[in-house]
Amino acid sequence: MKEVFNTVKKDKILYVSFSIAGVLMIINWTYTAFLFNRLPPFLPLFNQLAWGEKRVGNKSEIFIPIAIVFAVFISNFLISSFLYSKTPLISRILCITTLLISLFALLFTIRTIGLVL
Repeated sequence: MKEVFNTVKKDKILYVSFSIAGVLMIINWTYTAFLFNRLPPFLPLFNQLAWGEKRVGNKSEIFIPIAIVFAVFISNFLISSFLYSKTPLISRILCITTLLISLFALLFTIRTIGLVL
């Protein structure tokens, strides 16, 4: 397992991207955790659905994007560290994708919470 972390630390793009993605995940979680008690019981989470009760979710469902980002972060981290020796380009694409997904999840959370508060 130590080799996995050393592989990521060797490449500057991998290290910086995964570090920033991790910081964005922590910011996302702390922002949501601090404002969780102030949220109303239902949040407009599913804006692509038709009008009505289908568009809203319980306030605990605000943690779904955070869980998805965490799962993507862990899987892309492991995949990119194992693929780095064969194809560094794919590893870098995966780390940039992880960074973008964590950024968009943070923006989604801030926008959703800002909409109801």
